[in-house]
Amino acid sequence: MTALLQIKDLRKSYGGRVVLRSIDLDVAEHQVVCLIGGSGSGKSTLLRCVDMLDTVDDGTIHLGETELTNPRLNTNAARRRIGVVFQSYNLFPHLSVLDNVTLAPRKAHRVPRREAQQYALELLTRLGLAEKAQDYPDRLSGGQQQRVAIARALATNPELLLLDEITAALDPELVGEVLDVVSDLKQRGMTILMATHEMGFARHAADQVCFLEDGVIRERGSAQQVLGDPRHASTQRFLSRVLEHR
Repeated sequence: MTALLQIKDLRKSYGGRVVLRSIDLDVAEHQVVCLIGGSGSGKSTLLRCVDMLDTVDDGTIHLGETELTNPRLNTNAARRRIGVVFQSYNLFPHLSVLDNVTLAPRKAHRVPRREAQQYALELLTRLGLAEKAQDYPDRLSGGQQQRVAIARALATNPELLLLDEITAALDPELVGEVLDVVSDLKQRGMTILMATHEMGFARHAADQVCFLEDGVIRERGSAQQVLGDPRHASTQRFLSRVLEHR
């Protein structure tokens, strides 16, 4: 399978604190790769480096043939190929749902308003939000807001979708509706790199699971292997703690 995203020997520190240590990771086209691990393990920092929100100290990141870590790179142009959704929805409160979703296509990609709105309505319909198109974010539930954030990320037709703990801020009854959207994206062939604490979802949807600890990928493999028969002692301890709190 062709690797859409290639990360080689990635290192990142904040001040004197090492956050990522020699990370190697390939994400093939149409794969879902789940990053699991405790708080502070480096999952979010890794996603931020891929989206060029954080500069790396060493190593390389390629999206297709483009080196995202090249200091001469036009980061704005490269970032348009990536969609990102964070655990906080970050919707613009003064804009309607439709305007939130069409903002990037119109402003960054110069898509005509009518064309951007038509595609946005198709996305909102697919995500069960067509009737909310003219509402403002404060009229929506948390799950609805997160689905709007996903629609906004998809509105630019990204090659790669980054999801950072997108269910962490949701009430338990809303988690399923957001993860159903991600499952649908997988079925449609979207390439996804996501950090998650939802082990049941990772077991069901992930093509590859990577367990991070102290900025290192301690274990990687299929969801069935890593989650069902972990080989590393630290992976076993982490999964035991997660199950205790379920």
